[in-house]
Amino acid sequence: MERQDIGERILRLKKEKGAIILAHNYQAGEVQDVADYIGDSLGLSQKAAEVQEKLIVFCGVHFMAETASILAPEKTILLPELRAGCPMADMITAEELREWKKRYPGRKVVAYVNTSAEVKAESDVCCTSSNAVRVVNSLPDPEILFVPDKNLAAYVARETNKKIIAWDGYCNIHNKILTRDILEKRKLHPEAEVWAHPECRPEVIDLADKVFSTGKMVTEARVTSKQEIILATEAGIIYRLKKENPDKDFYSAKESALCPNMKKIDLPKVLASLEKMVYEVRVAPEISQRARGAIERMVKL
Repeated sequence: MERQDIGERILRLKKEKGAIILAHNYQAGEVQDVADYIGDSLGLSQKAAEVQEKLIVFCGVHFMAETASILAPEKTILLPELRAGCPMADMITAEELREWKKRYPGRKVVAYVNTSAEVKAESDVCCTSSNAVRVVNSLPDPEILFVPDKNLAAYVARETNKKIIAWDGYCNIHNKILTRDILEKRKLHPEAEVWAHPECRPEVIDLADKVFSTGKMVTEARVTSKQEIILATEAGIIYRLKKENPDKDFYSAKESALCPNMKKIDLPKVLASLEKMVYEVRVAPEISQRARGAIERMVKL
């Protein structure tokens, strides 16, 4: 079946079944093109809870679909590729977190949303890359346990007066963006501004002009006066940025910075998900309730 035919079939099925399609900023362009909403992980999960539709096709990775299920337990959340996971989320388990907390009694745990539902359930509050500093500053405690991203933890530590005790996790993609990548791109594009995701290494953050989450990159790209921007993040976001801002030039700090898990979803899998109603992601009620508390404490901030 041709890609155009697949896309048309997806749109027909979506209408017939009363479904909506959510796609992360890092998804392939063809998947973004059939999506009703594109955004970051938490924003999409919140959208899943807000919309009237009861059937959600979530084009992202597993922990994102879990979060959508936690926030919208009455809805059917489909992940088109069940093997689309997140290596960083897999770097800590609920059991490991429970054992780690025993070493630091009384410390609050801040969990990045890039974690499993079980880890969120063991945490006090969640955070995103855009609100991590605000979440940590909202806690009265001088010392905070932060899971699982040590790079985001380092960024939060430098932006707050807190002592951050970080789990030794990281995003494989962002961690591979090095200072030499930034310096080389700056030589090629001397007028460009550098935007870095807070999951990047501290030394890369030091070279950046701005530090933004993916959601913030999207909104800032619309209003910035800069005509050239170098992006230290997963390269998939450039598709959306170029589409929405054709008058500006966006360059990836590292063209090979592509998340293989994000790219496991394609148009045929989206179509199969709608046709066969696969693969449903649902979180057990006892886990969901506790994890939801950590998420809701963040949202209230």
